[in-house]
Formats: sequence, C-alpha cells, structure tokens
Amino acid sequence: MNLKTRGTLEMTAAMVISGTVGWFVLAADQPATAVVFWRCLFGALALLLACAGLGLLGRGMISARQALAAALGGVALVLNWVLLFSAYAHASIAVTTVVYHTQPFMLVGLGMLLFAEKMTVNKAGWLLAAFAGMLLIVLAGSSVDGVAGDYRLGVLMALGAAFFYAVAAAITKRLQGVAPHLIVLIQMLVGVVLLAPFAHLPALSLAPGTWALLASIGIVHTGLMSTLLYSAIQKIPTSLVGALSFIYPVVAILVDWLALGHPLSSLQLAGSGLILLAAAGMTFGWMLRITAAARPIAGKASSHRDR
Repeated sequence: MNLKTRGTLEMTAAMVISGTVGWFVLAADQPATAVVFWRCLFGALALLLACAGLGLLGRGMISARQALAAALGGVALVLNWVLLFSAYAHASIAVTTVVYHTQPFMLVGLGMLLFAEKMTVNKAGWLLAAFAGMLLIVLAGSSVDGVAGDYRLGVLMALGAAFFYAVAAAITKRLQGVAPHLIVLIQMLVGVVLLAPFAHLPALSLAPGTWALLASIGIVHTGLMSTLLYSAIQKIPTSLVGALSFIYPVVAILVDWLALGHPLSSLQLAGSGLILLAAAGMTFGWMLRITAAARPIAGKASSHRDR
C-alpha cells in the first residue's frame, strides 16, 4: 500500500469517527461541560502515550512562548467543544454539524483582522451563499422543531463553536515547527484544568455504559482521530485533505437520520447544501463565474452597436 492510499484511508477513518461523536455525546446523557472534561482527560492520557512513543516529551520540543500560545488555543478549543456539544440538544446533530462547517468563513474574518489578508469578490460571494444557507436553516426551525427559540439557540451555539474553532486554528497556525500531537496534548491538559469544577467528580457511580461512551469520546474521538488526521495530513495533498473533510458532515447527517430518526426537512437540506457548497468553494478556491458569464453578452451588445 502506497503512502497516498494509506493517507486517504486514515483521513477517511478520521472523518467517519468525527461524524459519530454527536451520537456518543447524546447517548452519554451528561452535561456538555462534564463530557468535554472527560474528553480532555481521556484524550490527554491517550496523547501522552502517543507523545512519549514519538519522543516528543524531551526538552527543547517547545518553547515557553509556544506553550503559552498552545494553552490559549486550548481555551478556545474547550469553548468550541462545550458550545458544540450543547448545541446538539437544542438543534440536531445534522444541523449543528452543518452550521459548524462555517469555520472557513470565520477563518477568513480572523485572517483579515490578524494577518492582514484581503477579502476578495470571490470569497464575498461564497460568504453570501453560506449566509443564505444559514437563513434557510433558521427559517426551517419553527416548522420542524416546534420550539423555534430553542432551535435558534442551538444554531447560535454552533456558530459560536465554529468561531472558537477558528480562533484555535488561527493560534495553531502561529505554532510552526511544533509537533501537532504536543499541541493537542497541551490543549487537552488546559481543558482538564478549566473544566475540573464542572466534571461531577463526586458522581463517579455512573453506569459502565456511560463510562464506556465517555472513554470513547476521549480515546477514540480525540486521541485516535487526531493521530489518524495528523498522519494523513503528512501523506496526502492539502486538496485531498479538504475534499475528504466533507465526509464528516455527511456521516453526521446520516447518523442523525438513521440512528436518531431526525431527517432534514427540505429547507434544512437546501440550507445545508448551500453552506457545504460555499465551504467547499472557499476551501478549494473555486471561482464564481458570474462576471465571466456576463462578458460575452456585453461583447455581443457592443458588436451590434459597431454595425
């Protein structure tokens, strides 16, 4: 098996695992802060073993300044997970995951603020398409879930989660040369410290099934998924990473429908399609051909005048 094939399989597995996390979170039936705490604790243990095996725990692997930046990214990542897991209970796994995939647009906004990146007409077009999709999803809420305010709260939480994920990604972008596993380990440890007061430590008499779900969220959905993801990124082109990342929302939509009986309505499908199309267009730099299509018409008009 060549490296590209292996990387493709690893990336696919990572995205399938990510697409099932909402199901595990709802099945655990615990407060979002508690779920994120145990995710961070079990994830930190898994990543500690991974970093030790890769020789990443020695001196000189990360500077104090880089460790502080990684810790700040950890705060953003923890807020992202708390909001994301909270949103599942208000909207649905499918809607939450699709709205969460407005991350590329959050990154564009942060890039303009922090890295002096420019907003192009093409990016603005995809942003408007995503906004239109968001409106369709919000309008669908009152007719599908009955409690429109609760549904919209879930959508807002998913947007907040996307924002904090973008903040974490922007900070990580500054940590060039630091092993990704080490960055995530620091972020997990930050989550353990921040959320320890909310972890329901006295209530350790949870059912074995609940502990199995929490352990899976930490070990499988964090430790294993991160290892597969980072390994895949090293083996396959960025364009293929971007393409395969859309397996995540597709799996989440299927899980929500087949396992939990929450199919998307026509408005939600239309809105989800617009958001995912816009996110793909932004990720791959697809060009909107509106102006290009208009040029031949202008040319014909001028030729008629010349005659």
